[in-house]
Amino acid sequence: MNLMLKANPNPNPNPKDDAKKTRTVDLGNGSSVIYVPRFLAYDVAWEFFNYLDNHIPWTRPTLRVFGRSCTQPRDTCYVASAGLPDLIYSGYQPHAYSWDDFPPLKDILDAVHKMLPGSTFNSLLLNRYKGGNNYVGWHSDDEKLYGSTPEIASVSFGCERDFILKKKSGKSSQERRSDDKPPLKRSRKSSQDDQHSFMLKHGSLLVMRGNTQRDWLHSVPKRAKVETIRINLTFRLVLQE
Repeated sequence: MNLMLKANPNPNPNPKDDAKKTRTVDLGNGSSVIYVPRFLAYDVAWEFFNYLDNHIPWTRPTLRVFGRSCTQPRDTCYVASAGLPDLIYSGYQPHAYSWDDFPPLKDILDAVHKMLPGSTFNSLLLNRYKGGNNYVGWHSDDEKLYGSTPEIASVSFGCERDFILKKKSGKSSQERRSDDKPPLKRSRKSSQDDQHSFMLKHGSLLVMRGNTQRDWLHSVPKRAKVETIRINLTFRLVLQE
């Protein structure tokens, strides 16, 4: 499959021309997020979506969470370079496919590397959300195999879904709360500082850097009115043992 890849070649926006295309958020304490809504050309992104939807060997694994078994609420697949340590999360160890098994993924990886000079990624976790009841709960990608300050580059295709970041809980009583019941007396400034939301568009790129996985949680919540498919690729660097 030969796709004519068209990506925005410059991750640093021109203040006059690209201010609306790229959003950079300093989360504080060495954490930051970059969001590029127009990373891939619209039509090319749909070509990739169709390839991924139809050619990736999607699976829906059983996970072990808080001592209970549950089915992961989205489809997944894992691709990694040869010789890397195994990925294991929530008691599940996915089979690691080769980049050569799915050549278009290497094209997307090349575009990500071009967008982020100096960054290197050697593994990819793919997720497919088949509707609004498919989601990912609050978590951090802080597995040891990614190191202490992992950079994670996320490319989205298909249905737009909101991606939410919130600061990890502290010792205060306000921070010790359930996800769906925030405290009524929480100040507007505190809320703005402790939570950020991005609407991940078709063909977009979002990058988490620095201490984001140490200090922040992120999620793609359920959305009852969503009926179409979203596919997300998260590129990561697995450290060699």
